[in-house]
Amino acid sequence: MSGGPHSLDDPDYARFAWARYRRTLKWMALVSLLSVAGALGWLYLARGGITLHIGIATAIGVGLTVFLAAALMGLVFLSSGTGHDEEVEKPDLDRR
Repeated sequence: MSGGPHSLDDPDYARFAWARYRRTLKWMALVSLLSVAGALGWLYLARGGITLHIGIATAIGVGLTVFLAAALMGLVFLSSGTGHDEEVEKPDLDRR
């Protein structure tokens, strides 16, 4: 596959694209932590207190769900923005 100027095949652009992806994930880690804090705060106010086990389960569940969604969506945008989606649609003429 030969990529265009905005392809992960170009080392400079790949470095830029992956750095942007990692920067986005760092921000989304913060959003994930804020979501955990919000969920724990809501549970505390709604129930009048929570046990340690409920707190841990909520933190893991909410935190990983938000972060996993962000990571997967980031990969979708990375793939689309670097032309890999268009490359897959092209027929492979080298195999004929």
